[in-house]
Formats: sequence, structure tokens, C-alpha cells
Amino acid sequence: MTDILQFITTNLNMIYILAFAIFLGFEIISKVPTVLHTPLMSGSNAISGLILIGAILLIRVTPSDNYITLILATFGIIFGAVNAFGGFAVTGRMLEMFNKKRNK
Repeated sequence: MTDILQFITTNLNMIYILAFAIFLGFEIISKVPTVLHTPLMSGSNAISGLILIGAILLIRVTPSDNYITLILATFGIIFGAVNAFGGFAVTGRMLEMFNKKRNK
């Protein structure tokens, strides 16, 4: 318990920034009009791509005996890839709705 309290006291500024980012992100996303959801999804897919690159770089610099970091980075790669590729597939399907249908 003392380790947790020490971690919180040493990283209090980072915790404040994280809480502010969560609140700000929720407020911004909840006020987005329906028309802008597709471009916003594309932007979030790009962020997932950056998370994927960051996790790959983390695996490269982590020593082989640090199992917790390696496992978390592996989960980051898996979840980032699923989110990025799935998001791009959904965005592509949404954009197909705006294409005019051709007569065959």
C-alpha cells in the first residue's frame, strides 16, 4: 500500500494530466455532430497506428528479463493492430455509403 501511495505522490502531475485528458476527450467526443463521425474515426485510427508503433519500439528497447513490460507491449501491439485495422475497415464501409450506385 505504501508503494502505491508513493507512486501516486511522485506522479501526481501525470495523474492530473491523465484525468484532464479523459475529461476533455469525453467532452469533445460527446459534442461532435453526426456528419463528422467518419473523419473523426479516421483520426482515431491514426492514433491507434501511433500506439502500435510505440509498442513496437518499446519491445525493441526492453531488456529480455523484463517480462511485465514485454507482455504489456505485446498486448499493446495486438490491441492497437485490431483497433487500427478494424477501424479502417469500418471507415471504408461507411464511406461506401456515400458513393453513388452505378447501374450495371
